[in-house]
Amino acid sequence: MGNNKIKVNDLKKINYKNNQSRSLAINIMTRQFKHMSKEEKLRLLQDVQNNPESYCSHELLSPLAESFCEKIEVRDFEEFQLLKDFGMLQVFGQNQIENSAIRQMELAMKLPISIKGALMPDAHHGYGLPIGGVLAVKNAVIPYGVGLDIGCRMALTICNLGPDYLKRYGYQVKNALHDYTHFGIEGALGFAQEHEVLDRVEFHETDLLRKLHPKAVRQLGSSGTGNHFVEFGLVEMLDGNAFKLPVGTYVGILSHSGSRGMGATIAQYYTQKAMDKCKLPKHAQQLAWLDLDSEPGQEYWRAMNLAGSYAKACHDRIRINLSKALGLEILTVIENHHNFAWKEVTAEGETLIVHRKGATPAANGEPGIIPGNMIDPGYIVTGKGNEASLCSASHGAGRKMSRSKARESITNSSLKKMLQGKGVALIGGSPEESPLAYKNIDEVMNHQKMLVNVEGKFYPKIVRMHKE
Repeated sequence: MGNNKIKVNDLKKINYKNNQSRSLAINIMTRQFKHMSKEEKLRLLQDVQNNPESYCSHELLSPLAESFCEKIEVRDFEEFQLLKDFGMLQVFGQNQIENSAIRQMELAMKLPISIKGALMPDAHHGYGLPIGGVLAVKNAVIPYGVGLDIGCRMALTICNLGPDYLKRYGYQVKNALHDYTHFGIEGALGFAQEHEVLDRVEFHETDLLRKLHPKAVRQLGSSGTGNHFVEFGLVEMLDGNAFKLPVGTYVGILSHSGSRGMGATIAQYYTQKAMDKCKLPKHAQQLAWLDLDSEPGQEYWRAMNLAGSYAKACHDRIRINLSKALGLEILTVIENHHNFAWKEVTAEGETLIVHRKGATPAANGEPGIIPGNMIDPGYIVTGKGNEASLCSASHGAGRKMSRSKARESITNSSLKKMLQGKGVALIGGSPEESPLAYKNIDEVMNHQKMLVNVEGKFYPKIVRMHKE
């Protein structure tokens, strides 16, 4: 019986080249055809190799036959290579920006879909695009180019009150901030909130959005962690400002928050879909995109816009709740998104998808608010429509110190002392958000004089944040 054993050299003679096929042939013949002569085995094996389709249903030989059948690989993804060179990238305030953020933006510019890019003077390293990165692409959207907190925005409410209000009613303002705002990853306000956004049809279009609706209901009117805040302060409007407010000092409410858990879940879900569909070199995989002609691309686009509307609704409820609790008369509201993507038409008539990851839209005449930190003023602005920046400006002062470094080098007592010296009261908060962790807002603004007009300033006085 030993003479009829099949060996590798026997299989080589009948042109068995594949190691998998050789292993299967030896195992099957040894176990299932041990009483057959070597010559019969070799003839059978050669027939399986020459006519594998005839044996695909064979009880014993089907695994071997399948190893010879032509395998048609079904690829549900597309591979892309980065460009060696990149096109138009404008950097504003380059000496203000860490090299890693610039390198990150240059990497994004090498995507085959990228057309133009810009980096704002508050920029620093992030995930996907850097914070402060603006990227225009053709007919695609990059979930990590928008960011996790979809539709994060600033909203400034200017009230018909004079500067003495905060001195006279500071106690009531602090109580209202405690009772009518909520910060943290989970949790919500202690009373029901209503807003028309909760009735939007998009909540019924996908399983994901249907599942997110209860969380959206629960978290409406609340804020996140990190640098999100609600603060009362003083607004100084300049003569001839675009909002037609008389020169003077007003009370303002400035809020910074986004789309809460809903936006983060949408971002993570569609980032994974993008990475599954769009294969890039490993170091660029976070920049995977969704084609807007595809079903996932359309789903994300509608979900992103819904999350943006939800972020606005959260600010609406913050303003409504606080103004009602304190009996405030509102003169005007200045607000807009960052962490979003827009369809925009260039001066040349080309339609592009413009991602602004931590950057403020600054089309000609478009209002905005660019905050500094807890002690330095924010700037009320209107855009100049500068095409070099893709009609964008910074969304704040920008971090110069990581959160971990701030925790290591700044104490609670030193933060408290600094704020007291500037007459600023802080509810919650942590050293991570110390003014020392941020760039100088005046220097940032000097680097974008060609991007925005300054219409006024906002000085923080009573600040509410999440306590880390």
